[in-house]
Amino acid sequence: MESDEQQIVKLFEDGDRGLIAADVDALSRIFADDYIQYDERGEPLTKQEVIKNLKTGAVRYLSLTSTGRRIRLLNEELAIVHGSEEDDVEQGGQRFPVRYIYMDVVIKRGGRWQIVGSQLARPVET
Repeated sequence: MESDEQQIVKLFEDGDRGLIAADVDALSRIFADDYIQYDERGEPLTKQEVIKNLKTGAVRYLSLTSTGRRIRLLNEELAIVHGSEEDDVEQGGQRFPVRYIYMDVVIKRGGRWQIVGSQLARPVET
């Protein structure tokens, strides 16, 4: 059986693939029903809004490169995951690169891990 950390790594890898493929079924399992994401401007998006944006093509992830992902298991049902990403995104007919750092809260419900919250931020340019 996979360790909790291995399960969380797989959850995030599946999530990356799901975002690129706009795989609504996969993302519906990965994000908890009460999932909330705060974007780099501090605007909240629900699970339903994130999935709708992908489903309608309002937002498309053309590529997604995750770097520096670190998992902190706080107990057997709670983890914090943080790292950074460099993505190519298409929105409003325009394609552009996006860099951000993130912190996600992951919980285990019914024996499986799900992402319940995300905070995105733009890295400070040096």
